[in-house]
Amino acid sequence: QVQLVESGGGLVQPGGSLRLSCAASGFTFSTYHMSWYRQAPGKERELLAGITSAGDGTTYADSVKGRFTISRDNGKNIVYLQMNRLKAEDTAVYYCKAVRAIRYYWGQGTQVTVSS
Repeated sequence: QVQLVESGGGLVQPGGSLRLSCAASGFTFSTYHMSWYRQAPGKERELLAGITSAGDGTTYADSVKGRFTISRDNGKNIVYLQMNRLKAEDTAVYYCKAVRAIRYYWGQGTQVTVSS
């Protein structure tokens, strides 16, 4: 069955870094556009970054541009989110999403907490 499993979250101090991973299985990963979202308590889910199926194009929300980098390894069926210069307001549950045409899949999320 389709699975998207995020990992790499945790507690980090402001200014620190984390790399999130999202491991995919059960579908043809290399044909899907991948994205990272986050949702903080009491807020709507926010699109952070996206990457084309071939990995040759990326987009970012203004809130993370220059600090976060999305990448993918189609040989390993993994999409990454490198997060640098983390701030307290980056605290949220982070989700990956796979999209192709009308099909889409979500992961279960991984918690990121930025606090001293």
